[in-house]
Amino acid sequence: MSMLVIAVVLTALLFDFTNGFHDTANAMATSIATGALRPRVAVLLAGVLNLLGAFLSVQVALTISSGLVDEARITPQVIFGGLVGAILWNLLTWLVGLPSSSSHALFGGLIGATWVFAGSGAIHFSTVVGKVLVPLALSPIVAGLAALGATAVAYRITARSGRRGVTRGFRAAQVVSASMVALAHGTNDAQKTMGVITLTLITVGLLPAHAAPPLWVVVLCGLAIAAGTATGGWRIIRTLGHRISDIESTQGFAAETASTAVILSSAHLGFALSTTQVTTGAVLGSAAGRPRSTVRWRVAAEMVVAWLLTLPAAAALGALAGWAASAGTAGPVLVAVVLAVLAGVIYRISRRRPVTAATVNDAQPVPAVATPAHAAA
Repeated sequence: MSMLVIAVVLTALLFDFTNGFHDTANAMATSIATGALRPRVAVLLAGVLNLLGAFLSVQVALTISSGLVDEARITPQVIFGGLVGAILWNLLTWLVGLPSSSSHALFGGLIGATWVFAGSGAIHFSTVVGKVLVPLALSPIVAGLAALGATAVAYRITARSGRRGVTRGFRAAQVVSASMVALAHGTNDAQKTMGVITLTLITVGLLPAHAAPPLWVVVLCGLAIAAGTATGGWRIIRTLGHRISDIESTQGFAAETASTAVILSSAHLGFALSTTQVTTGAVLGSAAGRPRSTVRWRVAAEMVVAWLLTLPAAAALGALAGWAASAGTAGPVLVAVVLAVLAGVIYRISRRRPVTAATVNDAQPVPAVATPAHAAA
């Protein structure tokens, strides 16, 4: 295995790590917000379950390694550039606390780098549309509607019960539902990095076309995403747990259950959907389904804008990094140095106003636009 391939594998694992801390909120934001789990306990539990989930399926990995781009027309440098574009977009959106999609950042980075190197003909647009764009559009809607219905039913069933008992019961249930989301996240998202590493090995002839990820790839990707998850992406946890709506345990349970159902179903079918969009849609749906709830639609609109920007923005970053990485033997070194410098700058900026496990549930200023969910729905 050449040094370049090793560098691509390590960069893919770095992306997997950023995917983990960027997406911790998907599983644990609502449980942390309602007090069902303490912040540190929640992210450690999510990390363990992400690791276990990585071993449950490889269908999404096969979509990435054999369906997204033509592996015969790209090189490890191209994949390296795509990964760099995805990592940078993950770091930028983490800095501002927006739950954008790590999955779509990865797809965008790979598509942009492939396009600039091999042209549009090397991209399988039918797969992009059928297994990326369609799930992008439908999954948050499906999760939102499911969570809305589940929340409305749960509040109706418990309407005459004591509030303290209901809260205690649903907090206990949230431990299970949040754990299932974490397991589903590991099943879906860890596979994307498995697919990228497998794609790299195919391009250099170390694996045959359409090969499944080797066991060592599955293990490394599971460990990387688990480690990232366990660090806690506190900025995005705060956004998803507090800035969209004031979440009660009944809502949290409904949102987590709906998210799990959508993510696991899609992973089984090989759809490379965004777990971030699924869980955000479920949180919005649960807020809309709760009587007299308040949804901060301005925050929701910011998230939708980030969703729409992710693919093209990551594609542009991936195209630039892929072009530079393919320009001679010094190209990958230059791109790696630029990535390290920019990552360091982003980290330094984040330290000016840090968000930690101790402050993630602190009260935040409420955005100017906030409307009752039942009136806005």
